[in-house]
Amino acid sequence: MFAKLLTLSQERQGIAKGDPAAGWSKEQVMPFIIPRRNVLRLTGLAAVGSLSPFLSGSAYAADPIPIGVIIPGSTSDRGWMEGGYNGMLATEKELGNKIKITSITDVSMADMDQAMTALASSNQLVVGAGGQCEAAGYKIAKRFPKVKFSIIGGGGQPPTPNYVVTDGRQAQIAYVAGVAAAMLSKTGVVSFVGGIELPPIVNASVEFGNGAKSVNPSIKYLPTLTGDFDDVAKAKEATLAAISQGADIHYHIMNLGLRGLEQAAREKGTRIIGSYFDRCGTDPYVAFSITGTGYMVKDQIKRFLSDTWTSGFLPYGLEAGPEASNFVFCQPSQELSTKIEAVKKDIVNGKITTLPS
Repeated sequence: MFAKLLTLSQERQGIAKGDPAAGWSKEQVMPFIIPRRNVLRLTGLAAVGSLSPFLSGSAYAADPIPIGVIIPGSTSDRGWMEGGYNGMLATEKELGNKIKITSITDVSMADMDQAMTALASSNQLVVGAGGQCEAAGYKIAKRFPKVKFSIIGGGGQPPTPNYVVTDGRQAQIAYVAGVAAAMLSKTGVVSFVGGIELPPIVNASVEFGNGAKSVNPSIKYLPTLTGDFDDVAKAKEATLAAISQGADIHYHIMNLGLRGLEQAAREKGTRIIGSYFDRCGTDPYVAFSITGTGYMVKDQIKRFLSDTWTSGFLPYGLEAGPEASNFVFCQPSQELSTKIEAVKKDIVNGKITTLPS
């Protein structure tokens, strides 16, 4: 019954643009994609025992390892969610028939417990690709002690043996972005737009300002948290308000709301430092901070398969290499590149310290 439901509910989706490493053609088999509307149906089956019971590792020896992945937001947001989704696709392509991924996308906070329960009922590892999964993941992990849970991005929870939170060190790379913004700004005014008031987002907004002020102590910094990662109108309104006060370089931690920043910047002729992955060549971007959401998804799955998975809190900052965290200019000058490389080195060496995520 469960297998039939998966077949009926799966959605064939095109490749999320922006990550050539995914490398899927339309003809290739995609992971099972379960829309949010079917989460409650899956959870209902789990509650009455209709899902296949959890099997031991040895029982799966000859079969693909079942892995569940939750992408809380849109897989085409040009940001965190799309990066995580692309990482999931690339992982399945690379590992071939060693794994079988079932994913649930666009999960609201209200449905997160149900989504986690549904995946934990039939998978050995559940990956939640966003801090939105943290609270529910921590709770559901206690109900499924034989299942491993990897939450990509979060503030951390008290240790539990089957639960890990990875930290993309967004505050760290935001400091680097702030340095770049101050060097690129012609008006001496820069802005930041973030979504929900989560610790990683708040700390990133603070460190972006700190980085900018390290270059120009008198720079005017205009941070805004809209309360929603996906609200395009709020993001556009916040960006236009910053532009009206002179901002000409904008940084963000948004998902679908990024479209609002882009609209405002194009209308007013200002520029954006993007987040998550490199999309240089698209207007109105001048640089990108890299936070390897997809890399973290892939790395957690590989660690699980190689028996090197560990619980606790695991940072993936600049120290972990350019796939985990990096910064790129779309049209670099020697001055810009030299400065940014020096700042990155100082962060890795501890000469510059930033807030934790």
